[in-house]
Amino acid sequence: MSSSGGAGSSGQIVSFPGKNAGQVGFDRADLQRIMDLYGRMVVAGEWRDYAMDFDKNAASFSAFRRAAERPNTRLEKRPSLRGKQGMWTLFGEHGQVLKRGADLANVLAPVERRLMKAVDED
Repeated sequence: MSSSGGAGSSGQIVSFPGKNAGQVGFDRADLQRIMDLYGRMVVAGEWRDYAMDFDKNAASFSAFRRAAERPNTRLEKRPSLRGKQGMWTLFGEHGQVLKRGADLANVLAPVERRLMKAVDED
């Protein structure tokens, strides 16, 4: 089934991807760690919104201070780099690489430190 753009057509119909779509995603434990950090950053007033993006090469989690801005922090999982510098990369607000590695906890360490500073300031 596909849309031919006729009367009453609102767009293109895209089939749901099957099992072997090859899309990269976060596993349950990684997503739990990411969302736990996100919740703590929201409580500290550092983040207000997030977005996730998934494609065949990478999955990314972006956190925003304000929804209309560029991401304050972006975490990317790229399994093709697992054997090289590690599949996790943490990017800063201006796109600079803050940390790379194979272990998610170590890659999130700079954000955890920033969270500690935010809590100490209150």
